[in-house]
Amino acid sequence: MSLLTNTSSKIAFIGAGNMAKAIIGGLVAEGFKRINVIASGPRQEALDKAASELGINVTTDNSAAAAQAEVVVLAVKPQMLKEVCLGLADSLGHKPLIISLAAGITTESIGSWLGGEHAIVRCMPNTPSQLRVGASGLFANAHVTPAQRSTANMILGAVGIVQWVSDEALINPVTAVSGSGPAYFFLVMESMIDAGMELGLTRESATELTLQTALGAAILAKQSDVEVAELRRRVTSPKGTTEQAINSFEKDEIRAMFSRAMTACSNRAVELSELLGK
Repeated sequence: MSLLTNTSSKIAFIGAGNMAKAIIGGLVAEGFKRINVIASGPRQEALDKAASELGINVTTDNSAAAAQAEVVVLAVKPQMLKEVCLGLADSLGHKPLIISLAAGITTESIGSWLGGEHAIVRCMPNTPSQLRVGASGLFANAHVTPAQRSTANMILGAVGIVQWVSDEALINPVTAVSGSGPAYFFLVMESMIDAGMELGLTRESATELTLQTALGAAILAKQSDVEVAELRRRVTSPKGTTEQAINSFEKDEIRAMFSRAMTACSNRAVELSELLGK
């Protein structure tokens, strides 16, 4: 039975930050009952805000939140995850599905902190999930059943697209592509705005033109039936203005620059896993 159609299914979010609230909002929009969602955290002020905005139950007691839930979403910072998991271990005897949003922490580490053989899905979402246009990479450990995998797919699918990987190590490249990816595009947009101003445009004009161009290019690429390389070629007329810009980018080795940057990102994810997963 789908989690959405089972009116008694309960989801607990350990952590009530922006990503947790984004997923809860997506679930509610898809028809999941607010009364079956509970969020916990240490700060009553943040919990009250989540309750007011989303109409959900809240508590400062993590164990109480998790005790009756079919799904427990760990939405805390990586540095806090070990302490949170150790505190939850005694309340998870009913073996719920665990979904972790914490970057860099392996399912093996989470399982060891929870003290048993738990079904764990590790997820790397990204910030556009707040607008339900996110991209999430997911990995399921060996204890996750097909039904639980479907549930995880539904939960993260409520805020964007979902891509599953068969090897947990591939979550690190997912981090480099989509997890950290929005920041790359923000940097490109920032640079284009600055360059437009240097060429004489006002900040307002440069910003509006840049953001709409980025939005339009993304929608066109998403809806087109050809690869992005072909779309780029179609805009780049021989000896035209766009070609001059592309040639400059290529001269500055933009492809190698992105490769180095994304490799550094992926490598840092590995380092964090080794550092925080002990």
